[in-house]
Amino acid sequence: MKTMLGRNLCGLIAIVMFSLAAPAQQTHPILAIGSPAPDFALPGIDGAIHRLSDYSASPVLAVIFTCNHCPIAQMYERRIAQLSADYKDRGVSVVAIEPNDPKAITIDELDSSDISDSLEEMKIRAEYKHLTYPYLYDGDTQSVTDAYGPQATPHAFVFDSDRRLRYEGRVDNSYRSELVTTHEVRDAIDALLAQREVAVKHTGVFGCSTKWKEKHAAQLEALRKIEAQPVNLEMASAADLKNLRANPGNKMLLVSFWATWCGSCIHEFPDFEDTFRMYSLRDFELVTVAANMPDEKNSVMRVLEKMHATSRNLLFDSTDTAALQAAFDPTWESAVPYTVLIAPDGKILYQKQGSVDILELRRTILANLPSDYAGFNRYWTQP
Repeated sequence: MKTMLGRNLCGLIAIVMFSLAAPAQQTHPILAIGSPAPDFALPGIDGAIHRLSDYSASPVLAVIFTCNHCPIAQMYERRIAQLSADYKDRGVSVVAIEPNDPKAITIDELDSSDISDSLEEMKIRAEYKHLTYPYLYDGDTQSVTDAYGPQATPHAFVFDSDRRLRYEGRVDNSYRSELVTTHEVRDAIDALLAQREVAVKHTGVFGCSTKWKEKHAAQLEALRKIEAQPVNLEMASAADLKNLRANPGNKMLLVSFWATWCGSCIHEFPDFEDTFRMYSLRDFELVTVAANMPDEKNSVMRVLEKMHATSRNLLFDSTDTAALQAAFDPTWESAVPYTVLIAPDGKILYQKQGSVDILELRRTILANLPSDYAGFNRYWTQP
């Protein structure tokens, strides 16, 4: 399955805290408490256009701006789903909106995700995580996002029956579920259902900053920097390939065996380079190995340059391809493509003879890359 990275080069995710004490100084100010809910008519992952008026019968409406790529937002998917389920019988509507412009996301800002934030990719995420709440897309125009002013993902807005804003801010006090002690969105909903004043009307938010259209230049600059990097090719002996398989370094290693005469190899090559660029700021390395003959070096180099393969690139240094294959993996007796993901201790994490499922591969990488919080890894192993 191809993702919607578009084979474009889509930095490091910035997890940010916003004090939000002086909204007048913000380029995209937050909707003020007491304001009417800005109207919207946005496409959802279900193929329908969702309008504010569709939820007019609900006594309370919670609008939560969230996205695919942010690891903090990922930690809230299950909570949003539970929020929707818990209040469904009481008529409360919970609507999620994806605010980011995918063209404003640099590829290394996808270092905690398998995909980016387009509508098609939202559908992929919803299918993978079985998300059933309304999930709407505003990345193309950001007109609704600009009207609400979410500063990060997630950022929640809770409206009363008259559709006046009564609370905005975080969903709860910690993305780590085991550390949650306050539930601001639930408290606001409960107060409104009981026709009481909402005690806490505003909190700061934490997560990945909203990717506004004005960041388009950042993506172009990131692409320029990548294109300025050299493309290199080294010759690989049997000893080199044996060492590669052992992976004695401290990084996760993805090894992709390919050849210029292999159509499926060429077809999936850009996905490997995108994957490398997504996770290159983490403990991750990609090595491509061309199974061509040594005297075909020029044609191998032409493909690498066309793909702008800034990963480490190797070429068999001998015509005895069987011996070179056996040096890396004695059980490998077939053709290319052949892909292996290896942990720093040499453990095989993923192995595929033939074309890979790039989403399955990326999810395996994310499940095993070292992270500051184990929940980030568990997210990629749980349905």
